[in-house]
Amino acid sequence: MNKPCDRVALVTGGTRGIGAAISRRLAQDGVLVAAVYNRDAGAAETFAKAAARDGLAVSVYQANVGNPGACQQVTAQVLLEYGRIDYLVNNAGAVQDRTVVKMTTLQWEQVIRTNLSGPFFMAQAVLPHMIERGSGRIVNIGSFVGQTGRIGQANYSAAKAGLLGLTKTLALEAADKGITVNCVVPGAIMTDMVAKLPADIIDAVTQTIPMGKLGTPEDVAAAIRYLVSDEAEYVTGALLPVTGGLLMM
Repeated sequence: MNKPCDRVALVTGGTRGIGAAISRRLAQDGVLVAAVYNRDAGAAETFAKAAARDGLAVSVYQANVGNPGACQQVTAQVLLEYGRIDYLVNNAGAVQDRTVVKMTTLQWEQVIRTNLSGPFFMAQAVLPHMIERGSGRIVNIGSFVGQTGRIGQANYSAAKAGLLGLTKTLALEAADKGITVNCVVPGAIMTDMVAKLPADIIDAVTQTIPMGKLGTPEDVAAAIRYLVSDEAEYVTGALLPVTGGLLMM
């Protein structure tokens, strides 16, 4: 153990988009963030350097969350370096959109493996440590399409729907161990990828949102901040929509 600290968060998919906003928001609160990426090492390093320039404690780690061995390895690496993991945020995700009749078996399996099996594998890796310490916070990042469905996203919708069931089961299993497990459900969020869409498509989506605007990655990060805080100690098994009214529970 090289760098003991007060609070450590492990954020998968934590160097881009919503994940980057989550990493930065937690780091702004003094949490040391271990941000996990899969493929783009250059972008991850750029993100870490920008965070460091802003005085934020963020380190980056490479792992494919769809690989259970990689999840165990990155968890062990973070524990070795920092001695603890207080928060696990399962944000890593993948999309491979096609209609059901055109979707390949590989496209189905890859999205399910990243978006549903990944959170399961990460929880399996981190929970023994949290149970031993008698405390912890796990937050999964879902999607409103897990309940509404969407044409061309059978794999993604199924994975996000499954994540709700996983969240509730983990919450029940961990409730008497000082560990909370919740799920934030984003709606239409203005990420860099969404910003590249044609204006008419963005306008059409915006018109379906009761609040009349897309959300921001920071909106999602604020919800995460609450769920990992001491104020949310009595909140577990909850699904928190951040959708501008697009989805109400």
